[in-house]
Amino acid sequence: MTRRIGFLGLAVWILASIGALAQGAVVGLSLSTLNNPFFVALRDGALQAAQKAGIRLIVLDAQDRVDKQVADIEDLIQRRVRVLLVNPTDSAAVVPAIQRANRAGIPVITVDRAAAGGQIAFHIASDNVAGGRMAAEYICQQLLKGRGKVVELEGIPGTSAARDRGQGFNAYLKEKCPGITVVARQTANFDRAQGLSVMENILQAQREIDAVFAHNDEMALGALQAIKASGRKIPVVGFDATPDAVKAVQACEMAATVAQQPQEMGRIAVEKAVELIRGTKPPAKTQFIPVPLKLVTNSACKW
Repeated sequence: MTRRIGFLGLAVWILASIGALAQGAVVGLSLSTLNNPFFVALRDGALQAAQKAGIRLIVLDAQDRVDKQVADIEDLIQRRVRVLLVNPTDSAAVVPAIQRANRAGIPVITVDRAAAGGQIAFHIASDNVAGGRMAAEYICQQLLKGRGKVVELEGIPGTSAARDRGQGFNAYLKEKCPGITVVARQTANFDRAQGLSVMENILQAQREIDAVFAHNDEMALGALQAIKASGRKIPVVGFDATPDAVKAVQACEMAATVAQQPQEMGRIAVEKAVELIRGTKPPAKTQFIPVPLKLVTNSACKW
């Protein structure tokens, strides 16, 4: 009996020691921007998980600037964070900074947007290709009944989110809905003000527009503002399900938005960081952890 208690005591001590490894550890989170409610929600989910785990989370805002994000990551490396969480501003341009973290022995986890290189332990994101297809299917089947002219507002060039959402959207139209034509495709850099100005120009150039797909809700809301000012009624589909976009769908102003779960992404990223700090060996190849998507619509709206 004494020996058994001794083994149990040792096991409890080992488990407590493993848990203590994460207590007070410092993790870095480099976000592309905090001037977007989606990434604010992602940050908040990460902070809540960090508080629960008893770790310190340093959050840095790259302000959508590649040079600042690279400098921010360098700063986090210098601070000797135990794990680095990165939401890339540019999937390719961030690679040298990630490789420097690799050389420093700091595990890297990407969130929402992927990196084009470097050693990544986990990638936590929605399936953006599937989300683009989901938007295309809704526009094709529910809004336009298989025929019409659409506008696509693209996100920041070089980001995996813009590439994948556009890929899914256009692939679905080509495969399943050839009666729909994309009459204008322009970048508005995931920004509401740019979504407004780009859409104003497109409205002047295109007399016939049957629907708009924007790679995120900020651009969708900007496009919606331009459409309202023009006096035209054009259904807009966004991506992210930010609070403003969901309200617009509920008010029958926007047709739909593809719902991600940014808080869940932040939570999972921190939990995976804690696992690594506690000694879990990083996978040999990047492990993709998908966060489910759903389409937010309002059946009471008529388009």
